[in-house]
Amino acid sequence: MTFLAPFALLTVASFTAMPLLAAEEAAPLTGCAAKRQAISTQIEQAKAHGNSEQQAGLETALSEVTANCTDAVLKKERENKVLDAKQEVSRRQADLDKAMKKGDAEKINKRKDKLAESRKELQEAVEELDQ
Repeated sequence: MTFLAPFALLTVASFTAMPLLAAEEAAPLTGCAAKRQAISTQIEQAKAHGNSEQQAGLETALSEVTANCTDAVLKKERENKVLDAKQEVSRRQADLDKAMKKGDAEKINKRKDKLAESRKELQEAVEELDQ
């Protein structure tokens, strides 16, 4: 009987741990795998809506991603996108500074809008880098 108690405890513990292991396996996809999954989802949506032209284009895109996408290359592309976005924010900030020195309210507002747009694009690029 003393042998069965630890065995029963071990059995119960393993059954309670299984959902935790399953949750770890279902981690969100990243990199090329996430890209392939997103395209596959779009293909299914195109099929569901009977859009064969879009489906064909997406299947071509999926083939290209499957053949050419590597996580290292994708990460480098995303890093470059972040760098480009940072440079754009800097340029827009300089434009705003110039407009503020001149004091033209219309140009200042326009430059503020453009700077906000560039900052939003930078934020999106940073978020994409983490995927």
